[in-house]
Amino acid sequence: MSELKRVAEPSRAAALEPPSSGKASTLWYIDATDPLAVLRAGHEPDRAAALALARLLYADCDVVPHLVDTLAGSAGPAANEVFIACLPGVTVLCAAQAALIRPTALPELLVRPLASEHTYLVSFDSAHGWGAFAHWERGEFRRSFSSSRLHILEDEGLPLVWERPYWAGEHPVRWRAGELPDPQSLPFDPPDFADAANNEWLGFHYRSAPAGGALTSADVTVCGFTLFPRGEAPAKPVASARPRGRGLLDRLRGQYPR
Repeated sequence: MSELKRVAEPSRAAALEPPSSGKASTLWYIDATDPLAVLRAGHEPDRAAALALARLLYADCDVVPHLVDTLAGSAGPAANEVFIACLPGVTVLCAAQAALIRPTALPELLVRPLASEHTYLVSFDSAHGWGAFAHWERGEFRRSFSSSRLHILEDEGLPLVWERPYWAGEHPVRWRAGELPDPQSLPFDPPDFADAANNEWLGFHYRSAPAGGALTSADVTVCGFTLFPRGEAPAKPVASARPRGRGLLDRLRGQYPR
């Protein structure tokens, strides 16, 4: 995220936010007409399909299964790990490669590896006041946006109806007491804007306090993989020090197919 650091706002402009909502870097491949219903259904993620997808996308790496977690703890992974959930008509990939200043630069393989109807990119980093989202339909680009609190970094395609309240200033940055916003600040907080795209497309928020019964990122279970340079994977299974996410389904822990 070195590019991001160059456009980040001063630390005094940090917004108040819920815990565990500081970063996400996700790609969603959707065929289901109601992805929220799929996520709510409690399907166990297909571990074999997740491993196959990881090996397809990272063919130059050794891919080693290491942890089952939830999106609450895994949506913004390190560069050497990925988290995947393959559900009926819904697949999510959490990978550092999705944290792009310019979402239209997403490699073609990541745009549509599964011939899905829709591809959605949702990424944000609240420490830098940055957020981005993008949509492809059957591999054809439709919309992308990326910005810090002061700079629009990419704005391609036609704005969507749900964006209007944000551009109208109905969702401003929640500044801390005594902080003075830059007069050139955008009329919204970019991480919140990206989170709104996630809610519009997938039906849940990362950053907002959930209403009673609402789906949360802790309800979505993902399979984790560590990436090693080809031939450098350890002989023994990888033991991860990553803290386990809330709502982790222990029954899914165990040996992955190889």
